[in-house]
Amino acid sequence: MIVVMSGEATADDVRGVVDRLHELGLQENISSGAELTVIGAIGHIIPEYEEMFSRLPGVVEVVRVTKNYKLSSREFQHVDTVVDVGGVKIGGASSVVIAGQCSVDSEELALSTARAVKAAGAHILRGGAYKPRTSPYAFRGLGEEGLKILAAARQETGLPVVTEVLSQQDVEAVAGLADMLQIGARNAQNYALLEEVARSGKPILLKRGMSSQVEEWLLAAEYILNQGNKQVVLCERGIRTFETATRFTLDVNAIPLAKELSHLPVIGDPSHGTGRWSLVEPVARAIIAAGADGIIVEVHPSPDHALSDGAQSLTFENFAKLMTNVGRVAASVDRPLATG
Repeated sequence: MIVVMSGEATADDVRGVVDRLHELGLQENISSGAELTVIGAIGHIIPEYEEMFSRLPGVVEVVRVTKNYKLSSREFQHVDTVVDVGGVKIGGASSVVIAGQCSVDSEELALSTARAVKAAGAHILRGGAYKPRTSPYAFRGLGEEGLKILAAARQETGLPVVTEVLSQQDVEAVAGLADMLQIGARNAQNYALLEEVARSGKPILLKRGMSSQVEEWLLAAEYILNQGNKQVVLCERGIRTFETATRFTLDVNAIPLAKELSHLPVIGDPSHGTGRWSLVEPVARAIIAAGADGIIVEVHPSPDHALSDGAQSLTFENFAKLMTNVGRVAASVDRPLATG
């Protein structure tokens, strides 16, 4: 249930609604806009509550939310959320590019990658310090040393950093150095981890689980929002289907659908979605054309020597080419690449 306050509602009016919610054993989530304040009621709602709250001072409308996901729904918030990552806005009128290594493999290579993606026009640096791998014998990241390398790259280039968190005990360390925390596909329904990263107060990049339906993806975001952290960016990264010609099947449908159902920003990952570097640029163009707020791409100075995901990583030259061509598509759909 959503309680919409009038533009003339006072602080006492808002407090009156909140107090009544607490009397009924419900929780509140308050979203204050330029013109209206919206109060989301969280808990078991019965039809009688709608009439009860509609009679309170300052209330202009009471709307029943029909979706299982409440806080992430368009019913709860009509205005698009804009997430600020170290000064970079995701979800505004422009498109954002996040780029960098899949795994931070050395300081030299990470810094050269950061310089190259910055020069080509990327807005945020990605890099894995902790990596989930299918095989326990594969390279699983440098851990805290990788975080320090990413921090050094940020200091040199000025690019905000996003990196993945794998476990609850690593949240504090990662949040201490990163500008944005990533939840990967394998942890998309690790609800205890979702709540822990939410409490860090940092923006969260939430990738769709490889077998998650769109509603499950939005419900995962709900776990973060329900902790009071409203800085969530959704990422479509490809789902597992019967097709084996590509690593995953990037669900372009899910991008406009998620933006229709939710107010949260949505980006796409053509690197994981395809698993083949030659497909990354054309799929990136499709992601932007479908209305995404940006893309996240893997780049490496020598993909043949990358310790993880080299087959889907772009060289510096190919990334620069992608930026040019994606920029043209972004401009054509009135979502130009962000500047500054």
